[in-house]
Amino acid sequence: MKDVSILHRAYNDAAGVTAAFNLNLLKRANAELGADFALDAWAHRAFYDVDQQRIEMHLVSRRAQTVRLAGYAFRFDAGETLHTENSHKFTVDGFRALAQAAGFTPGTVWIDDARLFSVHWLESRG
Repeated sequence: MKDVSILHRAYNDAAGVTAAFNLNLLKRANAELGADFALDAWAHRAFYDVDQQRIEMHLVSRRAQTVRLAGYAFRFDAGETLHTENSHKFTVDGFRALAQAAGFTPGTVWIDDARLFSVHWLESRG
């Protein structure tokens, strides 16, 4: 499991890459679905949820606003969030147990020298 401070820095990077990626969801909703999100009215927020073992990404409404999409009007209060992503962070043992519970047989695991990433070989039982 990665140190929480490493995860925080990765999902709240100084260059704003992750924030731009998150806000791009609204831009695409505007372009592809005819929504009217005011992009400057939203802020990126990412944090680690210890109990759920995941990074959560949200877009936070900077002000009270109404967004129109598909003939509906959605009201957001200042501070209200759109929960846009969960990125789960598992220990090797935790992931192997999850895979097994889902019907896979865990095989070889490759781990980088810094122990930040792992790749798992799984085989289907079916």
